[in-house]
Order: sequence, then C-alpha cells, then structure tokens
Amino acid sequence: MASGSFRFDGFELDPAQRRLMRDGTVVELNARYFDALVLLLRESGKLVTKDRFLDEVWRGVPITDEALTQCIKTLRRQLGDDATNPRFIETIPKHGYRFVASVDWAEQASTEPTAAAPILPAPSYSWRDVMLLGGAGTIGAGIAGAIGGLFYGFVAASQPLESGGGASVLFVLLWLTVVVAVIGGAGVSFGIAAAGFAQRGWWTIVGGALGGMAIGGIVKLLGLDAFSLLLGRLPGGIAGAPEGLLLGGAVGLAAWLAGRPRSGSMRRRIAIAGLVGAAGGVLVPLLGGRLMGGSLDLLARTFPGSHLRLGQLGTLVGDQDFGLVTQLLTGGVEGALFAACIVGALFRARDRLHLPT
Repeated sequence: MASGSFRFDGFELDPAQRRLMRDGTVVELNARYFDALVLLLRESGKLVTKDRFLDEVWRGVPITDEALTQCIKTLRRQLGDDATNPRFIETIPKHGYRFVASVDWAEQASTEPTAAAPILPAPSYSWRDVMLLGGAGTIGAGIAGAIGGLFYGFVAASQPLESGGGASVLFVLLWLTVVVAVIGGAGVSFGIAAAGFAQRGWWTIVGGALGGMAIGGIVKLLGLDAFSLLLGRLPGGIAGAPEGLLLGGAVGLAAWLAGRPRSGSMRRRIAIAGLVGAAGGVLVPLLGGRLMGGSLDLLARTFPGSHLRLGQLGTLVGDQDFGLVTQLLTGGVEGALFAACIVGALFRARDRLHLPT
C-alpha cells in the first residue's frame, strides 16, 4: 500500500511517520493517543465504539472508561476542538465517538490511485511501561500486605504473652506481611504488565500466574533453606509455587475482567477484582494450600517456643484452632485484598500516568 497522509482543516497526519502537523508545526501526541486518532480518521463519519478502541488501539490491554475519556479529551485539546460544539470529534453517549470533519487521504510516491486507507499501525509497548505498571502493582500489593499485617498483628498482640511484647509482635507481623506481599505482588504485577507485549488481554491471566508461581517457588525455596540452616527444622507446608500460581492467575483474571469496557467505574472494577481474588484465595486452602494466615499458624505450631498465636480467629467462627473454616475465611479476605489493591493500582497508574499501554 502506498504511503500517504490524512488531511483535515489545516492538519496533516502521516501514519507511517507517526507525525501530526498543523500548518507545518508538529502537534505532540503520545503513541496510544496517536493511534486512537488514526482509528477515528480511518473511520471518518462512522461510529467508533468503545470496544473497537479497546481491541484495535489498546489491543485488549485492560483500561478504564476514564482512560478512554482522557484520551479523547487530550485529542480535542490538541486539535482545538470543543466537546459541546464539536468540529472534529463527536461524542455518541454510551456508545463511542465519531470524527465529523471532512477528511482527505493524500497518497505519496504512488502513481496508482486507490481509495484504501492505511492499516492502523500496531501500538507500541515498551519495557518502560512494564516497569511503571509493575511498580504500581507492587505498591498496591504492599498496601494489601500492610492491611493484612495490621489485622494479624492486632490479633496476635491481643493475646497474653509470657514475656509481654505485644507491640513487638504487631511490628514484626506487620513488616513480615508487607515484605511477603511486596515480593509476591512484584512477581504477579510484573507478570501482568509484561503480558501487554502479547497484545491480548487474556494473557494477563498467564502473566499473573507465571509471575506468582516463580516468586512463590523462589521465596519458599529460600525460606526452607533459611529455616533448615538456622533452626534445623523444615515447615514444609508454607505457601509456595502452587499457591502463587493459583493466586497470581486469579489476580490476572481479575485484571482482565475488570478491564473489559462494560466493567464500569473504578469502584466497580476494584469490586470485581476483589470478588475474583476472594474466589482464588478460598480455592487455595480447599486444594490443600496455605496463604499468609495459614503459613503463620503453621510456623507457630512447628516451633513450640513461638509466641505467635492465631487460634483465636478460629474460635470466632466456631472452628477448632486455625482450622479449615478459618483458613477459608482468611484466604478469601487475603485474596480479595491482594487482587483489589494490585488491580486498582494498575488501573490508577494507566489513568494518572497516561501510559501508552
């Protein structure tokens, strides 16, 4: 296909050179917003639905409605357009957008006439995007860990200890839980972010699962080596690769479902993520695994001299010590927190940083 450019009302957009000009002056647009404008120009006069923006511009990478709104708002600002009296981009409420100005396609270096418009260039996705999104998700995981650590810490500190030190127990559990959540969250978040290279939203499930499995396996291996070296005893049932695979896959699924166009507002997306994460967290103990609460209880029972006691949680739900019912409840809460915080942070990063992803 011959190269060429779109021309409309003093503007010229060259898809091949990825350049927008206005009366000879370059108009700055980031990569994703540029692709959105190309799609609108290519379909000039026709409705472009939100689903088409997701499929052809974001290539299935989860985004919020706010991200698309911000994209159109930026395009209007750069074009000098007005949403209330549009010259270029018209909003079709609850459906999408339409480019309403007259558009001409001018070919270059070609002697054969053709009316075909260019194919939308594949949007860029860089390691910078992976680092920013993965970092945001890791921060979200740290927030989830802090909440969980405070909860377990207050439960443990509320029980009488022979040597006192309730505040120390709270402090240790808080930071231990935060560290574990940050490490695990980093694997899941960077796995989901790296899945953007596949340009298919459902790959976030694979990315989250593989990231969680890798980090879970490494952390468990190092943890067991540390216990064996320092204490001469192995608490073999603590969380590891299988739990990481399952919970990471649940977070990836949550990100995919929350990113679909009909998911609605940010609160709704976070709620969806929390529900999916809770399901994954409940499934872990049902399959014989353990998350943070179950692992802490196992460690306390493996080492009789430990001052950590979480059995009080079981008595609140009529369970014997930290039994299966307690593990199901705490697993669901942990999974919900983990998924909601990571997914919320990922989407907030896309919206606030205006990443071309």
